[in-house]
Amino acid sequence: MNEIILCKYGEIALKGLNKSTFESMLVKTIKRRLRSCGQFRITKSQSTLYVEPLSSDCDVDDVTDRLSKIFGIVKLCRCCVLEKSMDEILTRSLDYIEETMETVRSFKVDAKRSDKKFPFKSPEICCELGGRILERFPHLRVDVHHPDVVVTVEIREEKAYVHAGQIDGAGGIPVGSSGKAMLLLSGGIDSPVAGYMMAKRGAVVEAVHFEAPPYTSDRARMKVEKLAKLMTAYCGDIKFHCVPFTEIQEALRDNCPEELFTILMRRLMMEIAQRICKAEDVQALVTGESLGQVASQTMYAMVCTDAVCRIPVFRPCVGMDKSEIVEIARRIGTFETSILPYEDCCTVFTPKHPKTRPVPEEVEAAQASFDFEPMIQKAVAETRTEIIRVG
Repeated sequence: MNEIILCKYGEIALKGLNKSTFESMLVKTIKRRLRSCGQFRITKSQSTLYVEPLSSDCDVDDVTDRLSKIFGIVKLCRCCVLEKSMDEILTRSLDYIEETMETVRSFKVDAKRSDKKFPFKSPEICCELGGRILERFPHLRVDVHHPDVVVTVEIREEKAYVHAGQIDGAGGIPVGSSGKAMLLLSGGIDSPVAGYMMAKRGAVVEAVHFEAPPYTSDRARMKVEKLAKLMTAYCGDIKFHCVPFTEIQEALRDNCPEELFTILMRRLMMEIAQRICKAEDVQALVTGESLGQVASQTMYAMVCTDAVCRIPVFRPCVGMDKSEIVEIARRIGTFETSILPYEDCCTVFTPKHPKTRPVPEEVEAAQASFDFEPMIQKAVAETRTEIIRVG
């Protein structure tokens, strides 16, 4: 029995005259993500993409999992492809949905007849198929308001499609539809979530990581690279920039007030990240900061940090509780890696009593007391870049 996957999108349908542009981006993303899975025919109709495997040995489970992580797809349905014959729908579809129907207690049938030439109207299709389901699965009952599963019959121009239940997609809009953003990727829980959320809104995510050997280890860097690898399942390929930061941190320790160390460090990180953004034609910075979570994430600290920024700084997690961020991290598969005990450079030389209400003039004066410019230029020049690819 032929099987096809229907990918339904939501927000894209509201894009008016730009809809075709978003659809094209989504189709290109699907083709890239499924390249290693085999050959597929992808067609579109009525806010739905039809992903049809062209070989019988295709792993449909793997394909469905990959599609569920592509932004722009709201719902997925694995369905059987049948001839537009009522007899075939009433017989062959029952075998296809058997596994699902054995695990539920209630159902309803929903019919969508796009081809008005089909001799049976939607209520008639529902009645006939519902009766056959009750005969085949006597433990079931009909519940039109709150069914455990909805069996859907779609009569299209060429074929009939039958599926039972839907799979949640990633939602959002296609990656690449909203420009490029540079994620400051630490080894913590928050920044991968921030990158995921920006990709969900269509941004191509690049990542910059600051390492400080020997204070941070190779394992700490490998941990961050693994986080970027995990993010690619949703974000696509990620250009990863690794910045040597030891010399700057030691200069901060030796020449600046201890209570301002973290604020000054973040200002210098932002400056370096912006210069990489300019070279890479990236339009914005992204951080995983959540308001009030730690001393460097108070509103006063953020004001001092943003004062050095010449491009927008997005903080998708800024209004979220830690538990909400952890929930997303678990869902996208980054949490277990984020909690591995390898320190990143943000924990090096942490002040005992960091200032939670820094004054911009005081911070600027502390930074101006030492010439960091040669070190900044050196860090940018020695930044290592690699492409971390999907799969």
